[in-house]
Amino acid sequence: MKTFLKSLLAAIAVLTMTACASNSVQRVDGGEQPQLTDRWNASDSQSVAEALIPDMLSFPWAKPGADGELPVIAIQHISNRSHEQIPVETFINSIKRELLRSGKAEFVVTGAERERIRDEKMDQEMFASMDSAVEMGEETAATFALSGVITSLVDQLEGKRTTTYQVDLKLIDLRSNREVWNGQKQIHKYSERARFGL
Repeated sequence: MKTFLKSLLAAIAVLTMTACASNSVQRVDGGEQPQLTDRWNASDSQSVAEALIPDMLSFPWAKPGADGELPVIAIQHISNRSHEQIPVETFINSIKRELLRSGKAEFVVTGAERERIRDEKMDQEMFASMDSAVEMGEETAATFALSGVITSLVDQLEGKRTTTYQVDLKLIDLRSNREVWNGQKQIHKYSERARFGL
């Protein structure tokens, strides 16, 4: 009985010291995201964009038109069907940034953002001077639509877990409805639960 009480008191002491320990916070370089879990993070968004965009731009669609105009892309929909909440907007921004930096394509806004821009133009028609107001009906039309899906597969056994994220993207020519590019990138992560022992 005394041995049990000593073991119990020792366990309580260890837990108390652990609970009272102060947290340590370090600032890290923006390009070095520490891996604390096997969850999707900003580095994953960037690595997928860096892998898929060069492949996308290697296909024939990514050539300027006869008039020198660059292809114009609208992001249709990139859905998250993985097992966790992934900030899809962060991923979309990584894709846009890589494409714009390439200098080989441009984007037009879609959805709610496009409606806000149109509302601004309508306000200008009513309240701005005629020589400074941006006219309605002068928008650039998209020539290509980008869409895709993020999925995941989790396999776990006895505290060990592998997580595979898969990103599938496709690009459609809006004039012909032809699929002119299709790309896929997988990210594999392995995690092992630490065993707590006294």
